[in-house]
Amino acid sequence: MQQTPRFVALELLIKVASQQGYSNVLVADAIKKHRLSSQDAGLMTEIVYGTISRRLTLEYYLAPFIKDAKKIDAWVKELLLLSIYQLEFLDKVPAYSILNDAVEIAKTKGNAGIGKFVNGVLRNIQRTGVPELTEIKDVEERLSIEVSLPLWLVQRLVQQIGIEETSALGHSLLIPSRVSGRIDTRFVSLEKALADINDEGIEVVSSEVSRFGVVADKGFLAGTSLFKAGQMTIQDESSMLVAPSMQIKPDSRVLDACAAPGGKTTHIATFLESSKGGEVVALDIHDKKIKLINDNARRLHVEDVVTARALDARKVDEVYPDETFDRILVDAPCSGLGLLRRKPDIKYQKKPEDFMNLQKIQLEILESVAKKVKEWGIIAYSTCTIMPEENQEVMRLFLERHPEFELMDIKGVTHLSKSYQDKMLQIYPHHYHTDGFFISCLRRKPQ
Repeated sequence: MQQTPRFVALELLIKVASQQGYSNVLVADAIKKHRLSSQDAGLMTEIVYGTISRRLTLEYYLAPFIKDAKKIDAWVKELLLLSIYQLEFLDKVPAYSILNDAVEIAKTKGNAGIGKFVNGVLRNIQRTGVPELTEIKDVEERLSIEVSLPLWLVQRLVQQIGIEETSALGHSLLIPSRVSGRIDTRFVSLEKALADINDEGIEVVSSEVSRFGVVADKGFLAGTSLFKAGQMTIQDESSMLVAPSMQIKPDSRVLDACAAPGGKTTHIATFLESSKGGEVVALDIHDKKIKLINDNARRLHVEDVVTARALDARKVDEVYPDETFDRILVDAPCSGLGLLRRKPDIKYQKKPEDFMNLQKIQLEILESVAKKVKEWGIIAYSTCTIMPEENQEVMRLFLERHPEFELMDIKGVTHLSKSYQDKMLQIYPHHYHTDGFFISCLRRKPQ
């Protein structure tokens, strides 16, 4: 029983709920550890991500059926939630299998009495059905439960984009992520890459977001010949927009201030030529991540223009002379709220005060690099969040303090009209079914 996909899913959900790890890391490790078949791995992954993604909905469904029970252990609640998820949202999974496994898991992990309790709750839910969401009268509270976004986050998003857009965003997060890869067009055209990947049995189409991207609803792109040859890497479509936005020239000297694991670094590197003096200096605070950047650079055949260095980005001002770089990327540490489709546990861990703490770090990094870019040089600022405090507000505060900079038009994004306003790109997850992402480009004017 302990090797079954439902038992493994329960163990992971317990860890996520107690903040002992992130779902994406735990799932990958569990598949290897338990040597799950592709079918069992698929079911386990679906249960884990589905239960986390819809947690608030599932808790609402469960509440009437345990209100008279004495305090139940956290693991029993997780077992009930993952079972309700399967009953309500997985049409092809037989109910008898869900109930039987739930009871056996309860007996194995607890005792016969807990097994009886779990059986009673689930049978009662089967018999009477879950409560209707229409019973929740407050519109924002109902939406919070419907799309499993914390109420404070729904309220914030409604202030930003309105109730209809917030609803669209929330519902889009319940649709699984697509897989996307960035093609190195130095070696293979996008058209040839599409044909090659399709020939290997993965149905891919070109990205509507990035001219370097290919997208599939499912499939293991890292198993393709292009990936193995170092001519493609796994990257979200929205983050593929960063390097082109910097208008890099073959001889540019570029600083990637927060570089690990190196996806944007290696994209920047494809625009550089070592014979002309082009170089990207990639920084990260951790030595082990420097190794990861170097490994990625070698795999993608750009090691000749990538120099990785362990350094806190807030210390750049102490290390490099003024006007050292033609281009600087600050892909800043952020709340990650643009990644909720792929990392749904984030939404239950963040608090509103986190944004201001992160804003302080983001501004410190920008301050540290501000003088290191040459006149008419470009600083690109990007995040994978959708919070104004970390994006537009950071730009406003930085420009107030630095009149020598100005926002400039972002190259290669004008086709994303619903996301590009006031010379800043704010992609929400429901716009193009990508990660939420922000990009702005600052040009340093002569003084």
